[in-house]
Amino acid sequence: MHMVVAKRYSALLAALLMLTACNVDLTGLIASKELNARLESKNDFRFITDAGRNLPLEESYSFIVLSDAHIEGGNAFGFEKLKDVLNGVSFVVITGDITQNGRREDLQKFIEIAGAFGVPCYPVIGNHDIYFDNFSNWNELIGSTRYRIDHSNTTLFILDSANASFGASQLDWLRDELRTAKNHVFVFTHANLFVQTPGDIEQVTDTRERARIMAILKGRACAMFMGHVHRRIIRKAGGVEYITLEDFKGNDTYCRVYVSEKGFRYEFEKL
Repeated sequence: MHMVVAKRYSALLAALLMLTACNVDLTGLIASKELNARLESKNDFRFITDAGRNLPLEESYSFIVLSDAHIEGGNAFGFEKLKDVLNGVSFVVITGDITQNGRREDLQKFIEIAGAFGVPCYPVIGNHDIYFDNFSNWNELIGSTRYRIDHSNTTLFILDSANASFGASQLDWLRDELRTAKNHVFVFTHANLFVQTPGDIEQVTDTRERARIMAILKGRACAMFMGHVHRRIIRKAGGVEYITLEDFKGNDTYCRVYVSEKGFRYEFEKL
C-alpha cells in the first residue's frame, strides 16, 4: 500500500514540476507532435533573406542570443528594445518560445520587430510556438524549423527540439552537415540538455539523444545555446560550451557573444 501511494505521489510531483517549466499555459497544452513532418523541410526560408544567409563577417565579430520572449496578444515584453543594444552586432538568434501560443498575430509581431533590427534575426522553434497545432503559422511565415546558415567563417545550425526530442534523422543531418561546416560552429535549439536543481526538468527526454548530440558536437562546435527551462545553466563537455539562457520575458537578459580567430567568449547583459 505504501509503495502504491509513493508511486502516485512521485507521479504527481513529476507532473507539477513539469508545469513549472517554460511558462506552461494549461489551456494550451495541445501541441503538435508531428516532429517528423516538420523535419521533412530543411533550409526552406521565408523570413530570412538571402543577404541574411551569407554575411561577410570580419575575423572578429559579435552576436546576441536570447530566449523565451513569449510574445502574446501583441505584447512583446520589451523585445523591441533589443534594437537599442545592437550596435556592432552582426546578427541575433532567439532560441524558441518566441510566442506564447504560436498565434499568427504574435508571430507577425516578432517578424515586425526583428525586421527593424537592421541585422538578421534567426528564429528557433519552441514548444509554445506549436501550441494549438499552430505550426502552420510558423511554416507559412518563417519556413523550416531546422536549417543551416553559412557566413564567411562561421556556420550556424538551428535545430528543432520543440517536442523535447531531436529525432534520429535530424541528428544524422547534423552529423553529416558538420563535415562541411566553417571554422566557427554554433548550434541553437530550444529544449535544454542539462538541469541545475531538482525543480528543473530535463526537457530532452531521451538520454541517448543527449549523449549522441554531445558526441556529434565534441571537438567540433564552439557552443550550443538553449532556453526553455527559464534558468541559466552552463556546462562544458568535449570542448563545447552548453549554455542555457534565462527567459527574456521575465528577466530582460540576453547573451552577447564575441568571436575571434582565438575562439569565443560571452557575457550576460540586461536591458
